Amino acid sequence: MEIKAVNEQNKNTQNSPRKNKKDFSLVSNDEQVPLLFPQKIGDTDLGRRRIEGEINGASFVGAVFNLSTTIIGAGIMALPAAMKVLGLGLGMAMIIFIAVLTEASVGLLLRFSRVSGSVSYGGVMHEAFGNGGRRLLQVSVVINSIGILIVYMIIIGDVLSGSSSSGIHHAGLLEEWFGEHWWNGRAFVLVVTTLGVFAPLASFKRIDSLRFTSALAVALAIVFLVITAGITIVKLVNGSIEVPRLLPDVSDINSVWKLFTVVPVLVTAYVCHFNVHIIEDELEDPSLIQMVVRTSLGLCSAVYLMTSFFGFLLFGDSTLDDVLANFDTNLSVPYSSQLNDVVRLNDVVRVSYTLHLMLVFPVLFYPLRLNLDGLLFPSARSLVSDNLRFALISMGLISLVFLGANFIPNIWDAFQFTGATAAVCLGFIFPGAVALRDAHGIATKKDKILSIFMIVLAVFANVVAIYSDAYALIKRDASPM
Repeated sequence: MEIKAVNEQNKNTQNSPRKNKKDFSLVSNDEQVPLLFPQKIGDTDLGRRRIEGEINGASFVGAVFNLSTTIIGAGIMALPAAMKVLGLGLGMAMIIFIAVLTEASVGLLLRFSRVSGSVSYGGVMHEAFGNGGRRLLQVSVVINSIGILIVYMIIIGDVLSGSSSSGIHHAGLLEEWFGEHWWNGRAFVLVVTTLGVFAPLASFKRIDSLRFTSALAVALAIVFLVITAGITIVKLVNGSIEVPRLLPDVSDINSVWKLFTVVPVLVTAYVCHFNVHIIEDELEDPSLIQMVVRTSLGLCSAVYLMTSFFGFLLFGDSTLDDVLANFDTNLSVPYSSQLNDVVRLNDVVRVSYTLHLMLVFPVLFYPLRLNLDGLLFPSARSLVSDNLRFALISMGLISLVFLGANFIPNIWDAFQFTGATAAVCLGFIFPGAVALRDAHGIATKKDKILSIFMIVLAVFANVVAIYSDAYALIKRDASPM
C-alpha cells in the first residue's frame, strides 16, 4: 500500500519544478536520518508524511507570515539607533541595499539546492564542502539564534522591568504601573515569561503550527509602527521635531570606523536563510518559495524603513540602542503621559512590541533546536519522533538564553557579536562560498561576481566593525572613572 501511494505521488509530480528532489526510493521506514540535514525531500519525517498524505502542506500566506516573523524581530528596535550613526538618508539606503543582497543570497541557495536535490541549508553546504561545511553551518545557526533570542529576552526585560543607560534609569511598565516590588524585578519577570510563554510555544514540532501566532506577531509589529508614525506626525505638525541628519557626522578617523559598527545590526535584521528550506519543505506548492521570499522581504523592508524613519525622526540624537526604552518619557502628545489616562500611547507601543517578540521567539527557536540536535546527535533518529530528546534540548536551550539575557548588558553588544560573526556567515559568506565552489557547474559569471562581492564586503565590513568595537571598549575601560 505504501509503495502504491509513493508511485502514485511520483506519477503526479513528475512535471513539478522540484522533480529532481523527489527521489522516492528514499521514502522508507529509515528513521535514522536526522530531520535537520536531509539530502532529499523523502529523507525528512515531515517530507515523508507530506508525500504520503498524512499532513497538509502550508499555504502561501502562512509561509509569508512565518518567514516575515523570522525576519522582523529584535533587529527592528536597533534600526533607529543605526540611523543615528549613519544619518537618515544613508541609513535608509543601506536598509534597501541589504534587502537586495539578502534576496540575491537566498536565491543562490535555492538554485543550488534544487540542482543538488538538497532540501535544507545544511544539505547545500554538505554538497559543496562535505561534513565540515555542514557542521560549520550548524555552529553558525546555533550562535546566531542564541544571540538573537537573548536580545529578545533583554528587550522584554527592559520593557517590563526597566533598564539603565548612561546613568539614566528608564522605568519599565510594571514599575510604572505598580511601583517597585520583588515580583516585578527583571529576573523574576523573565522567569515567569519563560515558563508561561516561551516554553509552551517552543513545544510545537512543526513550524507551520505557528502560522497564527506569526500572523499576530506581524500585526503587532504593524501596530507599533502605526502608533509611532502617528506620534511623529503629530509632533511634526506641532513643529516640535528638528530636521534629522541625512548623512553621518564624520569628524575624525574613529567616527569613520564607527560607521561600520552598523553593518552587523543591518545584517542581523535580515538573516532568515536557515528557515527558508524548512518553510519550503512545508509548503503545499514548494515552487512558490521564491515568491514567498520576495513578498516577505518586501513587507519587512517596508516596515524597517518606516520604523527607522519615524523612530529616528521622533527621538533624533537621543535615540537609544533599544528605541523602546525611549517611550518611557513624556512625548508631548495627547495620551502619552497623563497618569489619569486609561490608555497611554507609550504603553501601547511597548506592550505591542513586547508581545510581538514573545510570539516571534518560537519561530527562531525552531531552527536553533534542530541545528543543536544535529550537532550533538548526528546519527540519531528524527528529533520530532523522540520526545525525551526533544524536551531535554528545548529546556537546555531556553535555560541558556535565560542566563544570557540576565548577564549581557544591552542589545547593541549582542547584535555586534552575533552580527559580525554568525549572521554575516549565514547571510552572505556561506551562500557566496557555495556559488564559488559550484559543485554542479551551474554558476554563471554574474553569480561568481556577486558571490565575491558579498564575501569581500561582509568580511571587510565586519572586521572593521569588530576592530571599532574593541577599540571603543578598550578606550572606555582605560578612561578614568
